[in-house]
Amino acid sequence: MTGAAPRLVLATHNRHKLGELRAILHPALPGLDLDAVVTAGDLGVPDPVEDGVTFAENALIKARAVARATGLPAVADDSGLAVDVLGGAPGIFSARWAGRHGDDVANLELLLAQLADVPAAHRGARFVCAAALVTPAGVEVVERGALVGTLATAPRGGNGFGYDPVLVPLGDTRTCAELAPDEKNAISHRGQAFRALVPAVVRALEA
Repeated sequence: MTGAAPRLVLATHNRHKLGELRAILHPALPGLDLDAVVTAGDLGVPDPVEDGVTFAENALIKARAVARATGLPAVADDSGLAVDVLGGAPGIFSARWAGRHGDDVANLELLLAQLADVPAAHRGARFVCAAALVTPAGVEVVERGALVGTLATAPRGGNGFGYDPVLVPLGDTRTCAELAPDEKNAISHRGQAFRALVPAVVRALEA
């Protein structure tokens, strides 16, 4: 927990996502103490059950739960990988595709095994993100972003997390895990959704 009084809560226990949100918010809110942007984990708020059937529904479930528990504006995202030849799967099940939530290695291995015989021309996929802001006053805003690319046949790169090592953005030859953090934030699905949400966050913090 930081020394700054919390002003905005990111509804996650994932420190990677917190770093991304702080980096995205800083240009729009240069006067904001970034230590005041914290995670639900920092405040001891447990993860709610995500039983929505879309990314937007799950993002709202998380943001509502955290805003209710903390009395602070809450931002949440739900994101995942949608593979064309799998009909959009893993989709909302991306984090637990191999059966255990958050096992990135197992998820990647299973996905690549499922696509082992799929030629390059048919390995299209996209990262999809829905980001939600919920305030204690009941304001709710949802924005979306997508990063389109193709899937590599093996993981590459040491940056990022999740499926970053296998998605190659269109127009590039590197996977998302081979991009520098600022490069990834500039084009990522989460970056797009969070940046679109910034005006609503600014209004909430200035209210």
